[in-house]
Amino acid sequence: MKRHLTPLDNLVVNVDQALRTVFGKPQVTERPHPDADLKQSELSKEEARHVAGLMRINHAGEVCAQALYQGQALTAKLPNVREKMERAAQEENDHLAWCESRLKELGDNTSHLNPFWYAGSFAIGALAGLAGDKWSLGFVVETERQVVKHLDDHLQQLPPQDEKSRAVLEQMKEDEGRHATLALQAGGAELPTPVKKLMQTMSKIMTRTTYHI
Repeated sequence: MKRHLTPLDNLVVNVDQALRTVFGKPQVTERPHPDADLKQSELSKEEARHVAGLMRINHAGEVCAQALYQGQALTAKLPNVREKMERAAQEENDHLAWCESRLKELGDNTSHLNPFWYAGSFAIGALAGLAGDKWSLGFVVETERQVVKHLDDHLQQLPPQDEKSRAVLEQMKEDEGRHATLALQAGGAELPTPVKKLMQTMSKIMTRTTYHI
């Protein structure tokens, strides 16, 4: 029998999740690391710096996604929607761990702005959940679609020999596409064009800043 969580329980769970996401080790699923069987490729300093910038963007994007899903799970009204958000968040944890691992291999760090990105995305997710499940799910659909476009762009920018980063981004792209499909099938509504444009603008600000910081 599944335990019913009180509002205080949910608050504690979300605080714990936030701390794990931004400062600690997120709870990953049973899935293996995509690049586990691949050897480290020789990269020039310039190539390694660029790849690290891309992976830092992707890691920050997953911090945002994690916060978005947690915010939505907190305010979603239908239990099945809440469960879908929680499972998707667990898979985003895999992405967090994979990106951070790759950054360490490249001798670089995650974004120092991650606490800011998490807080903002959590608030947006909670508001989306309050607006209603169809809009909350629609927000997931559009978010994941934009993430897939970013991943496509990053895959094209990777040095040809960097198979480890490529393996990580390709698996992430597959997962994000599936999350979008699931949210759409669960009843996600198409967001108004102005909202999509605003999301794109915010994404550009985040990516340009996170590449360096």
